[in-house]
Amino acid sequence: MKKIAVVLAGCGVYDGAEIHEATLTMLAISQQGAQYQCFAPDVKQAHVVNHLTGEEMPETRNVLVEAARIARGNIKPLSEYNAADYDAIVFPGGFGAAKNLCTFAFDGSDCSVNPDVEKAIRSTVVAEKPVGALCISPALIAKVLCDVEVTIGQDKGTAAAIEKLGATHIKTTHGEIVVDEKYKVVTTPCYMLDATISQIADGATNVVAKILEMA
Repeated sequence: MKKIAVVLAGCGVYDGAEIHEATLTMLAISQQGAQYQCFAPDVKQAHVVNHLTGEEMPETRNVLVEAARIARGNIKPLSEYNAADYDAIVFPGGFGAAKNLCTFAFDGSDCSVNPDVEKAIRSTVVAEKPVGALCISPALIAKVLCDVEVTIGQDKGTAAAIEKLGATHIKTTHGEIVVDEKYKVVTTPCYMLDATISQIADGATNVVAKILEMA
């Protein structure tokens, strides 16, 4: 049975992993006959956002601890990820991907990437195994791999920042995927578009199907 690593960036769209995207990715993996193992970097969140008001809260949280909520406690620090043990790796979206896994949300094309995240992406690519990325996560893939072909949908500002990183951005709509054959990277826009939960499921299902096919 194929095994896919799922990298979470916390818990909640505004400061962590997007819960629908994370859950539907795990569901797609299970429905398509594979297994998943969740990972998250053991680091402090960039900040904490009240998801009811959208305002920042005066507290600190840990990305791994928060991501454990989605993983029902079955999660490992990303530092323990070994590409040899998995057939593919996938990054659901949410602002946490652009705040906690890298600093794209704050620094745009001048962003830095968490060392464990960069190592996980690079080691997977070197092992010639597929990488999936949903929503805003393709931005951090673009930062690490530079000349990769990705999509975040249709947002001009984000697409321009991704192209500034040296990547090629392909405009897409709901459920569509972009496949970079050289790096085996598969991306889809999800909530970077105004989307319904069923459209998110389409995107997650299509990414998972493609990475399993390429694995």
